[in-house]
Amino acid sequence: MPTESVTDLLIAWNEGDPSALDRLIPLVEGELRRLAKYHMRRENPAHTLQTTALVNEVYLKLVDQTHARWHNRAHFFSIAAQIMRRILIDYARRNLRGKRGGGAADLPLEEAAVLTPEKSAELLALDEALDRLAAVDPLKARVVELRHFGGLSVKETAEVLKISEVTVIRHWGLAKSWLRKQVRGG
Repeated sequence: MPTESVTDLLIAWNEGDPSALDRLIPLVEGELRRLAKYHMRRENPAHTLQTTALVNEVYLKLVDQTHARWHNRAHFFSIAAQIMRRILIDYARRNLRGKRGGGAADLPLEEAAVLTPEKSAELLALDEALDRLAAVDPLKARVVELRHFGGLSVKETAEVLKISEVTVIRHWGLAKSWLRKQVRGG
């Protein structure tokens, strides 16, 4: 059998082939790990949420997507980016709530997320600003989500959103400026 593409396997999975998921995972694991590393490099060096733990959480949430209709590889990774964003935001919120140890549960080291309060606040501020941007310009918010959280290229983002690469570049630049002002309180 020739090498199957991610898109072919996603379509087979859509059509109810459970073995397609088993064949898909080895093909997407490397890219999910790359996305997770990309996000972890942006975190404080003391952050101990390991790349593997983040990939595992994303994988569990992706497998649980019973109503998803995967279109192609880029669509799959855009959903993975959204999930990764939610996981990191949830960790940041938990960190801010329990930064003084109140109500904190003991976790194994590989599952712990040690974010500094500054990094947690910064991530939450970006998330809130992105939500405000989505309310006024959903397309720009999606571009940011795919580029920043998803690590997708301009070409991949254009493919997912079905817009031109020039439009992606324009929205990306405008959205970054708008978000920067929002996060800095300007």
